[in-house]
Amino acid sequence: MTKQSDRFISRNIGAAMDLHRSSIVLIILSILSPATLSMRYELLSGHTKCISEEIHANAMSVGKYSIVNPNEDHPLPASHKITVRVTSPQGTAYHEADGVDTGQFSITAVETGDYITCFSAVNHQPETMLIIDFDWRTGIHTKDWLNVAKKSQVETMEFEVKKLFETVTSIHDEMFYLRDREEEMHELNRSTNSKMAWLSFVSFAVCLSVAGLQFWHLKTFFEKKKLI
Repeated sequence: MTKQSDRFISRNIGAAMDLHRSSIVLIILSILSPATLSMRYELLSGHTKCISEEIHANAMSVGKYSIVNPNEDHPLPASHKITVRVTSPQGTAYHEADGVDTGQFSITAVETGDYITCFSAVNHQPETMLIIDFDWRTGIHTKDWLNVAKKSQVETMEFEVKKLFETVTSIHDEMFYLRDREEEMHELNRSTNSKMAWLSFVSFAVCLSVAGLQFWHLKTFFEKKKLI
């Protein structure tokens, strides 16, 4: 029995270590992969389209948007104007622009959550289809490393070390964020289990009360009928 227990514990420890390594690898891959939101989409005049992005607290986020000119040989038509609004999870406006065809924004998140960028096309008759280019970068991906290398005139090795340092810092922050989320989930589980225990106790008490009332009712009924 002792040897079997030791083998069982060893397997559990090994599985836990593999899971921990896998989690770290997934974090690294998710950060090293291109975490940019770059898209081109259509927007009908008089309509609104919103895009959300989860941003961690104290993380920097930059965005660039522009309307594609349907005829490059002519100026952009007057109907091709949009209203842009970037808001925090609590609804605070970080960027607002009315009647523009191009623009950009740069924000530093105060809180963690889904930040929303909404594009509204101005009303126009007849209806016009606008094509919008939108590039949204967050965290380490907000830095243009090629320009950093050119401006600083650093050697290739020093440039790579700086880039690696920023990546490691981002991984470190991400791991702390995941740890905080894990603690929140544990607290939620404990609270849910406690509430379920109380609910089970109340349900059991109600069942006993109903059974007692039924027993009392039947006993009274049979006594009145002189069956017992």
